[in-house]
Amino acid sequence: MENEGMRNNSTLICVPIMAESVEKMVVETVKAKQSGADLVEIRVDSLKSFNPVQDLKFVIKECPLPTLFTYRPNWEGGQYDGDENERRDALRLAMELGADYIDIELQVAHEFIDSVRGKKPEKCKIIVSNHNYQTTPSVEDIGNLVANMQSTGADIVKIVTTAVDITDVARMFQIIVHAQVPIIGLVMGERGLISRVLCAKFGGFLTFGTLESGVVSAPGQPTIKDLLELYNIRRIGPQTKVYGVIGKPIAHSKSPLLFNKAFKTVGFNAVYMHLLVDDLANFLQTYSSIDFVGFRYDLPLTSIGAVNCIIRRESDGKLSGYNTDYVGAITAIEDGLRAKHGNNSIAGSPLEGKLFVVIGAGGAGKALAYGAKEKGAKVVIANRTYERARELAETVGGESLSLLDLENFHPEEGMILANTTSIGMQPKIDETPVSKHALRYYSLVFDAVYTPKMTRLLREAEECGATIVSGLEMFLGQAYGQYEKYTGLPVPKELFQEIMSGYY
Repeated sequence: MENEGMRNNSTLICVPIMAESVEKMVVETVKAKQSGADLVEIRVDSLKSFNPVQDLKFVIKECPLPTLFTYRPNWEGGQYDGDENERRDALRLAMELGADYIDIELQVAHEFIDSVRGKKPEKCKIIVSNHNYQTTPSVEDIGNLVANMQSTGADIVKIVTTAVDITDVARMFQIIVHAQVPIIGLVMGERGLISRVLCAKFGGFLTFGTLESGVVSAPGQPTIKDLLELYNIRRIGPQTKVYGVIGKPIAHSKSPLLFNKAFKTVGFNAVYMHLLVDDLANFLQTYSSIDFVGFRYDLPLTSIGAVNCIIRRESDGKLSGYNTDYVGAITAIEDGLRAKHGNNSIAGSPLEGKLFVVIGAGGAGKALAYGAKEKGAKVVIANRTYERARELAETVGGESLSLLDLENFHPEEGMILANTTSIGMQPKIDETPVSKHALRYYSLVFDAVYTPKMTRLLREAEECGATIVSGLEMFLGQAYGQYEKYTGLPVPKELFQEIMSGYY
């Protein structure tokens, strides 16, 4: 857990507390304090039974952290469907009994704030909130909404929208940066994750982190553990550079874990994010600030050719593309072959003259095919769609097959197989691109998938007597290349290996 001295931002971390009884709520608030939270949101609407005077007194007295009370009605996405006057009375009572913050919905805010004018304790701040569960409006519309919310007399404004695309979040960042009032601006859903982390860079008042994964009060909330230990949110400040791994799906990627630990250890002011991107060109165009520096594409985004890493130059904002997959994978395969044949000292590549079968004709397949060809291997491309295999084979100067033809493909002994597709990746770990029967013809099998480390393809290849090379070796190899390009610093290879060894 980070201590106060490590903070580079004033963004508070709030843990939402949703429980059926006040006793359970208090237990959760203690856990929240132990986890490093700054405050807790008491979701009164989650209680099965509620005695306002007794229960509010108990929670406020026993809670070890500042409290934000929310009694969300079902018309704003909450669970309360009772009398509106009783709901507001409970919030007024919480205020009188010592609550630090009260959340009231914009729809009833004017009336509520008028009713407490002159009676509100000095220490209690009123948050006026508005939730949009469909979209993220235009900057102009959100700006008008903020002005409307300010006019109620709000101390803090809270706007929560929904990300249809990751570029929607840029509009929220724009609003936060220019707000004249303390503002909580968050975007729901997996595409909105960056709003919950980078609000610390742009000046958001608070963000939410849950105690447990999946137990959320709004879609897309990360855990407090991830905010503090994965994304190092306390280290983020206005000057922090943003990097990330792009894909669809992307939550499985271990890149943020690796890079954020490395950045923190060496004191490099940056954060590395999971980025669920639907339209790459739109993403790069929207996040065109020089603070958004470098991105890597994960496997399923195959439409980008052989480039898997993009860096934005600080001098002029221009983008440069690289391929780091190729170096990582080819080196790992060569090392595997040398170890198998015990010829570590022989000059030249052990790939020379070998038949090298690549499964997949996307970006990673293209990179490996070129890499193997450059090392003197004879390249064969196998793909579900034969036409794509043929196109790539013609480009690199190799042969092509459909994936079905690979079952009985055996022109010579000692072939090498490289899977560059996402087949066998979590959660579909029972899938494999090629049958066990066909694996008997290969001396080495490589799988670009690294979650899980031991895929079904690798397990069956090993059972057939082949040397296996996991995607983790490629992952580390390409991470070394990225780190150098991102930071201009030498790669702490031992640190990278140590970080990843803890997870496999």
